[in-house]
Amino acid sequence: MSKFLTIALWLLGCLSLVAQGNEIEFVEYDLNNGLHVILHQDNATPIVAVSVMYHVGSKNEKPNRTGFAHFFEHLLFEGSENIERGEFFKYITDAGGTNNANTWYDRTYYYELLPSNQLELGLWLESERMLHAKVDQVGIETQREVVKEERRLRVDNPPYSLLRFLEQVNSRLFTEHPYQWSVIGSMDDLNAAQEEDYVQFYNDFYTPNNAVLSIAGDIDIEETKMLIDKYFKDIPIKNPDIFRPNIVEPPLTGEMVDTTYGKIQIPAIIMGYRIPAQGTKDYYAVNMLNTLMSGAESSRLNKTLRDEQQLVLQVGSFPLELEDPGVALVFALPNMGIEVEAAQAAMDAEYERVQNDLIDEREFQKLRNQIESSYITRNSRIAGIAESLANYHMYFGNTNLINTELDRFMEVTREDIQRVAKQYFNQDNRVVLNYLPEPLKP
Repeated sequence: MSKFLTIALWLLGCLSLVAQGNEIEFVEYDLNNGLHVILHQDNATPIVAVSVMYHVGSKNEKPNRTGFAHFFEHLLFEGSENIERGEFFKYITDAGGTNNANTWYDRTYYYELLPSNQLELGLWLESERMLHAKVDQVGIETQREVVKEERRLRVDNPPYSLLRFLEQVNSRLFTEHPYQWSVIGSMDDLNAAQEEDYVQFYNDFYTPNNAVLSIAGDIDIEETKMLIDKYFKDIPIKNPDIFRPNIVEPPLTGEMVDTTYGKIQIPAIIMGYRIPAQGTKDYYAVNMLNTLMSGAESSRLNKTLRDEQQLVLQVGSFPLELEDPGVALVFALPNMGIEVEAAQAAMDAEYERVQNDLIDEREFQKLRNQIESSYITRNSRIAGIAESLANYHMYFGNTNLINTELDRFMEVTREDIQRVAKQYFNQDNRVVLNYLPEPLKP
């Protein structure tokens, strides 16, 4: 298939396929080996998303073997017993499809977007990945260098990388929980790991009882079930007892302030606040608070600090959706001549406004509209639906949240937003990191 048609297929997968207000229907069931299957039929366009989500992320790693979950995101495109090295992508592109993967603190996700007549190809490829991927020294050495270069490009070299900020803050915000290390891992751990470490990780976590197979698009439910049986039913359980860390991070005893230096000209101020886990009532309020503060060009931090006071070049805040209690990151790059202390004071003042005064009804309604628009957009693409269905089952055990989670946001009141601003966005519950140019280092 031509490159043009491949791009056209990708664009179709990104088009809005579900009208606002329509319920997303799905069928779900378990195979005997524990694989959870979710199927969503939408015959509007001849495409299908085939995805597998594994309940393994960086928090499942050992302290001296960080980066394994992300490493496997790369390694498992190397091939399998029946797929030659480097052929995985060729199967997809020759069929006119696209594919990708991503890793987070709590899970790893793989997907293919294909013409619907290539559904069986997607199922075969994912079954190969799950059953007998190539985890050998050749692939390990190849991908080790790829991942190390990715770390340089995304974390170490960019002076204002958000991944760098997150890594620096989390290493101070968490002392016991594995959220303290970055998803991408460390260079030292990547260099130290041996082939047997990788084989063990594959056997521990890439097992059907630790995965969700989510398929959305132009399918026939019964035919798809038969194909799933063909490729997944006989995959054995490799590990019946999946490791889940149950560490409870102790509360902060007060504000932690630290300073780092880099090859930069403009300083930065980064603050990390402890927040509740996703799915909790308070998390929805925290999410809406962050949207209020920096969810749009007209949000409070942008409007006040950047546009009106002209204190910052850039400012932002976002909460991480995490399975365990996590972090909200707030950051700013001050304008030339503005001290980081002035930028921090201005940011603190904006959060104090929310803590002291209820947001008015007009701003609250605008906020609700933003949340609703974001929610609908996320679940209006075939690829997005497949991922959301898997997420809702894996994290909450409730796949139908794809249709009802918006109600949880809409239950949040102005008083809830004020309360979480006081409870979580206070000085005793944060790490403050001043990121300064190297010439200022004592």
